[in-house]
Amino acid sequence: MIKQRKLILGSTCLTLVPQLAFARNPFEFQTPVTPIARETLYVHDLFLTIIAVLFSVGFGFLLFSVIRYRASRGHRPALFSAPRTPLQWALSALPILTLVVIDYIVMGIPAYHAVLTLANTREDAALVVKVTGSQWRWRYDYPDQGISFISNLSTSQEQRDSGAPTDPNYLLEVDKPLVLPVGKKVRVLLTSTDVIHAWWIPSFGIKQDAVPGFLRETWVKIDRPGIYRGQCAELCGVGHGFMPIVVEAKAQPDFDKWLADAQTAAAQAAAVTTLSKPELLKRGQQDYATYCALCHQPTGLGMPGAIPPIAGGKPFTAPPAMTDLLVQRGFYNAGKIVVGPVARHIDIVLKGIPGTPMPAFGTQLGDADIAALVTYERNSFGNQTGDVVQPSAVKAARAK
Repeated sequence: MIKQRKLILGSTCLTLVPQLAFARNPFEFQTPVTPIARETLYVHDLFLTIIAVLFSVGFGFLLFSVIRYRASRGHRPALFSAPRTPLQWALSALPILTLVVIDYIVMGIPAYHAVLTLANTREDAALVVKVTGSQWRWRYDYPDQGISFISNLSTSQEQRDSGAPTDPNYLLEVDKPLVLPVGKKVRVLLTSTDVIHAWWIPSFGIKQDAVPGFLRETWVKIDRPGIYRGQCAELCGVGHGFMPIVVEAKAQPDFDKWLADAQTAAAQAAAVTTLSKPELLKRGQQDYATYCALCHQPTGLGMPGAIPPIAGGKPFTAPPAMTDLLVQRGFYNAGKIVVGPVARHIDIVLKGIPGTPMPAFGTQLGDADIAALVTYERNSFGNQTGDVVQPSAVKAARAK
């Protein structure tokens, strides 16, 4: 099998010189680092080689016929419309038989093997990671290790508004990458909280949809340490271009150390029960910029007719179907968004508002982050309620 692959790759390199190096330009594959990606590249190169050979042979016969049997040399076209002699029948059947062999044997067997390999997600899996897509970020859970975190685009709003790339990985950097061990099979479970997203990392050879209400799965086994980047590959809304994927592959000792540090940090975060108002406002400002500003805008003014403003006393006009939902929650009065009860504010952030663009953050954010968000929104953008919401209040709301 290895000799066969070397032969295929060698013939491809002779027919298509740019395939000598991967990812030197946008028209080539990224360097494969998983068995699935290598299998995909092998099938691709095999297919490309077959196409090149068939094209060369077919075009060669055509060119020879045009030159050798041209009318200027006295040749006249044949008058038969169907094969008559055994040779003519053989020449007619040969292309059909060749394509059958290519489709079902040369291409079919490797493709069938690749599909079976991709479908085998559970055998020898050393780690399980759950990936949840949301508008517009990724959540990563290690269920057996008790670790969960959100991965957000780290490019600031100011950089995005300027439209000027700041580095080669512009719009492909995140605050918290997914960390995986090298040389271990990782089973990846995918779902979504709102619309269809797609988890795509080219160097892994993986592009799997994350569908609301369904749990889909795939797997990866990374060959070497490094940082690998991808993106959401399913058009999922206005923030679709701001859902990068970054995976940091670590050697096993480094991964074990990261895992222990992450578990310690999670335990410390869970132990936090009381924060001061300045701490809540600072944390809430950061969380608002990360999770809310894309819709409600950095100024808190929202989007007329679609996204209500957070800013106090600002008018908001929208279809009755949306304003009625806000009225039911005590957040709409005389054409303006008003600061309603704290309990309902927490409930909206936790559960979202079905039928509107407001998502549920209860599965995305911890108690401290939601408490900080609510405190910040009730004391910023012209809202001066003085309310301070503690994580314990959010925890009690979850319990209900």
